[in-house]
Amino acid sequence: MTYLETYIQSIRNNKQEQLANSLQKTANIVGDKYLNKFDYRTNQIGMLLGNVQSGKTGQLFAIACEAADRGFPFFILLTTDNTRLQQQTFERTEHDLSEFVVCDEKEEQKFKTASSNGKPAILVLKKNTRILREWSNLLKNMQSFRGNPLFIIDDEADAASLNTKVNQNDISVINKYLSEIRNTAIASIYLQVTGTPQALLLQSLNTEWHPNFTYYFEPGAGYLGGDFFFPSLNEVPNHVIFVDNKNLDECMREVIIRHLVVSAQSLLSGYDASNCLLHPGVRQSSHQEIKNELKVALLYLEKHITDDNIINMIKAEYNLINPQKSSKKPFSDLVTKIKSLLQTSDYHILTLNGISTDSSSDYKTGCNFIIGGNTLGRGITFNQLNTFYYIRTSNSPQADTMWQHNRMFGYDRDPGLISLYCTQELYQLFSEINDTNNFIIDQVKRGVKITIAYSNSVKPTRGSVLDKSLLNVVLGGSNHFPLKPENHSFEDITEMVEEFKDNEPAVNVSLGFIIKLLSHFKAENSFNLEGYINIIEALFKNKPTTQGRLLVRRNRDITRTTRALLSPNDWSETNQYDDQFSLTLYCVLGQKNKGWEGHPVWVPNIKLPKSKDFYIID
Repeated sequence: MTYLETYIQSIRNNKQEQLANSLQKTANIVGDKYLNKFDYRTNQIGMLLGNVQSGKTGQLFAIACEAADRGFPFFILLTTDNTRLQQQTFERTEHDLSEFVVCDEKEEQKFKTASSNGKPAILVLKKNTRILREWSNLLKNMQSFRGNPLFIIDDEADAASLNTKVNQNDISVINKYLSEIRNTAIASIYLQVTGTPQALLLQSLNTEWHPNFTYYFEPGAGYLGGDFFFPSLNEVPNHVIFVDNKNLDECMREVIIRHLVVSAQSLLSGYDASNCLLHPGVRQSSHQEIKNELKVALLYLEKHITDDNIINMIKAEYNLINPQKSSKKPFSDLVTKIKSLLQTSDYHILTLNGISTDSSSDYKTGCNFIIGGNTLGRGITFNQLNTFYYIRTSNSPQADTMWQHNRMFGYDRDPGLISLYCTQELYQLFSEINDTNNFIIDQVKRGVKITIAYSNSVKPTRGSVLDKSLLNVVLGGSNHFPLKPENHSFEDITEMVEEFKDNEPAVNVSLGFIIKLLSHFKAENSFNLEGYINIIEALFKNKPTTQGRLLVRRNRDITRTTRALLSPNDWSETNQYDDQFSLTLYCVLGQKNKGWEGHPVWVPNIKLPKSKDFYIID
């Protein structure tokens, strides 16, 4: 059996047929479409894109097996700089890739001699300066390594791998050693793996860190992700509870009672754990405050568990739950279980931050309340996460960082038990990020050049890893036009807009019609017409009924200029529609003495919705 067949069979043996089919599909497509083109001479870079907590590890293992079947003898699997996570990854790799020689970061000799066994070797390293420096030096002196292609898999590649000094004409240390490791081999494939691709996709096209290809794998059946919590519909799901008008005491009591109800249901149904995650912010003082409030509220409930008002609150939450993966237990049984949990203190209050000593083993069983900040982000998983309390705020929120904190995403969640407590402002922010994520995924699927849009208050990622000289940030609401427009066919454009009169105001039209119109234009390289079209296509694909505005004006006797194209009246006309995309078409006479080419030409003026900024890579 091939390495891929062995791995897929191990998944089927665990009765995970759907997962096995998904892994097989990913490996086959990446193998045939991308690995098959590997030239054994250059360093190539690609991206494996999946949703947060949707099973990326299994997918990257399948790709590694496919690469081994195609002759790659050496692999390096990079994890974030966390010893516990590196060890977890090493142990899982050792278990899942049983036919590989799996090496820890301290097993130099084992990795050196792996090729003599005739098996592919995979080295699991954390992205730590000292570790990467040591292995960079070791690999330079490995003769068998230097003459073979290398396959690097960078898990959470957007987190620490990129050059944070790109705007200082310098190279950050981690990025430097990753480049050195990649360059020690005769050729390589560097696979970036992430659920938040903003920083990677916004790398400039001429850098060695922008992916040459991106493959997106769909989440499997039962996955609860962004569309479950933040759907595009105007209605807020029932499992989302806003806390804007409640004080901390009220919030804690409501969250605790809800979590006790779902914990009783889960534990009585045979599940090992039921977890509640509380994310009040990054400050350790806020973690301690929440911890104190939890203790006070739990002690109060223990003393008053038989009071009618408490029983009524429990009853109200009981009526709201609708378990999908287990039969709903009788109310009396749940009340008995809740009393037992409280009276015997059979629950845990845990803190995960820079000074805590609590670990993942502490919340694998029982009823748990877990408090933390940034530590609740990348790489940390929580089984049976039923209750989520998120009120973190930021003056300048970053989309990728915030999205990584959505630990409630996953497969083992019961949609009838889960609940999210947050503010309306945060919910709106997450909804916008989810919409943009869907835009990105749609563009990846269609294989077009990526553009990314967020409201003015949200940044896609940290600015330190983006080359500001090559990143075109188009401000919504501003007007943009090419200096040297070309019409593929002046007559075709003229015919398409024949019905639109010079004296009428901007007309509502389909974005599909605008896309078709713009496809008849060509512009100078400095005007990223393709990027604008991609933006409109993303808006159109997400909601085909979305309307734009079209304003047509003919016989314009104007001089070619680098400043403004529109007349004051036309500028005012389109500015009435701040929330819509607007296209103004001027048919200029095109005299040579006014800087044109000597013939009439249509000139497009593009204005994007004012509420967003658009990021386009030049």
